[in-house]
Amino acid sequence: MIFKKEHLENLPETEKVILPVYARDSLKTKVAKYKMEEESMLPRTAYGIISDELILDGNSRLNLATFVSTWMEPEAKQLMMDTLDKNMIDKDEYPQTAEIENRCVNIIANLWNSPDDKDSIGCSTIGSSEACMLGGMAFKWKWKEKMKKLKKSTDKPNLVMGMNVQVCWDKFCRYWEIEPRFVYCEGDRFTIDPKKAAELCDENTIGVVCIMGSTFDGSYEPVQQVSEELDKLQKEKGLDIPIHVDAASGGFIAPFLDPDLLWDFRLDRIKSINTSGHKYGLVYPGVGWVVWRDKEDLPEDLIFYVDYLGGKMATFAINFSRPGSQICAQYYNFLRLGKKGYREIQQTCRDIALYLSSEIEKMGPFKLITKGDDIPVFAWALKEETNFSLYDMADKLREHGWLVPAYKMPANRQDLVVQRIVVKNAFSYDLANMLLKDMKKNLDFFSTQKGFIKKEEGHHFRH
Repeated sequence: MIFKKEHLENLPETEKVILPVYARDSLKTKVAKYKMEEESMLPRTAYGIISDELILDGNSRLNLATFVSTWMEPEAKQLMMDTLDKNMIDKDEYPQTAEIENRCVNIIANLWNSPDDKDSIGCSTIGSSEACMLGGMAFKWKWKEKMKKLKKSTDKPNLVMGMNVQVCWDKFCRYWEIEPRFVYCEGDRFTIDPKKAAELCDENTIGVVCIMGSTFDGSYEPVQQVSEELDKLQKEKGLDIPIHVDAASGGFIAPFLDPDLLWDFRLDRIKSINTSGHKYGLVYPGVGWVVWRDKEDLPEDLIFYVDYLGGKMATFAINFSRPGSQICAQYYNFLRLGKKGYREIQQTCRDIALYLSSEIEKMGPFKLITKGDDIPVFAWALKEETNFSLYDMADKLREHGWLVPAYKMPANRQDLVVQRIVVKNAFSYDLANMLLKDMKKNLDFFSTQKGFIKKEEGHHFRH
């Protein structure tokens, strides 16, 4: 049968599937972007519109700014697709998914040397930000309980942390009306100072936050030393200050690569730890985890019981409904990789980070701030004034598809601008060499611009 143009135009939308995708009415005219169209369109047409727009997004594998996982095995992807419809909170309807979550909590608690690795108290979250909020809330409630017993005011709680904390801790303090007390950066120190942290503590301090893998430069904070300073403080002033460890990245690095480092529940003062499953837990976003040392460290007032989903169940996460797919993917990684697999992946990431940092340092104008020997993240600055800034280098790298951020360090070192690379699973030596090649091309470009002087040892730039 031969179709004339008039006949095709009069076909019902559901029969227009016989038309080529890009000859359909929806793709021959403008599509409303900020209001809903009156008529429906075919599935393949809607898919084509959206997937075409997404072509303009960057390649996630070349995003060296983000800490989140950008690659998983096909089997893990399939498992996530199979479980997207499972509501994680509905433990009565999906008891096996709930059991898998419980297994993950205990596996993680075991990695962190929990005193109770068979019935640990913890939960999954939508990410580390929510997990941090839960840890901080538990601190505030426990502090309030203590102050009420002493018949003292609970009006002015404070939290002590380094100025390098992730923004979720600023949010926590603002949302829950807590005074943030920061240990500021000084000189070449960009993390918390144990003595200065203890000096900021008083009877209104709900806790101290330590970071295992700073967002700014990838370094571990000295958790053991902070704990020791707080031990001294307790002996001198009777102040018993707990520690929460924000191990968003390091929680899945240190247990495998730095097993002798004391930062976890082996230190009695550590009451809670969080991590991101979607970072070095190697799961697509978003999933986080928080574990408490003992059940009494999670106040009963923060646990709610609901029965309107079919059975009575406890919930203490901030978020409610969310898919169980990331939980199942986390368990897949635990089964698939084991300790050996995680160790191999994290060691490879660290090795590549060390290789990259050493090669970047050899280029001439760059000075390493860190080299990637804690979490596989490192940062560098310019040795001296040049005819380009690190913002310029970041912009030029974007032209090649790379996202390598440039930013100012925290107060009081905002005079220092750095660039940072996050090495993740599936970032190979081959990709690393491609990045180095493009960085060298950019240096060659800058050498053609005003202010460049050639020296015997590498490139040199000045205004």
